Amino acid sequence: MVDSTALLTLLQLTSPALPVGAYSYSEGLETLVDRGAISSAADLQTWLIESLEFGSISMEVAILIRAYRALEGDRFGAIYWNHWLSATRETAELQQQSWQMGRSLLKLLQDLYPAADWSGWSMAENWNLAIVFALAARLAQIDEYTAALGYLHSWASNLVSAGVKLIPLGQTAGQQSILQLAAPIADCADRALNLPDDRLFCCSWGLALASMAHETQYSRLFRS
Repeated sequence: MVDSTALLTLLQLTSPALPVGAYSYSEGLETLVDRGAISSAADLQTWLIESLEFGSISMEVAILIRAYRALEGDRFGAIYWNHWLSATRETAELQQQSWQMGRSLLKLLQDLYPAADWSGWSMAENWNLAIVFALAARLAQIDEYTAALGYLHSWASNLVSAGVKLIPLGQTAGQQSILQLAAPIADCADRALNLPDDRLFCCSWGLALASMAHETQYSRLFRS
């Protein structure tokens, strides 16, 4: 069981109020809605479930767990996985999103935990969000599985919120969608815990194409 302090910190890290800019990104969803590929709550649910099963988020959370384990005593291992994750980003938009949110979270952690050892965590480095989230979980003594669940829930909640604005959906439909994602999120976290290195791959060409199109989309609500 997660103790109360760790649980409250996890809720803080996954809150929409966390100042890392998650609300400003749609990860290609804006383009998919604009082109009619996603036009209902059911369409959005299918997209998110398939992303959890086959998409880049499934691989990203597996890297989070690897970084979490490396941070027990192998900081260079965490750096390796940070570079590895950066290299797998298929568009400039997705890469910049992860780096911007990673830097913002790292700056926040340095302010929240000033007594921690920050040697090697230069703000000049392009830190991916998943790596810094693993560090945050370590600092807060949140176990790796709970951290993975929180990370995935935060990702899903952000995209559902984007869908509510874009499709648009009612707030109740958005909450129903998040509730229905509980089992797929848990399944994704379960798979990530024991995924071997030679199974680190995903099918994310749909996301990549949507993200590339979003970079040049004429009218946008979300950041590119």
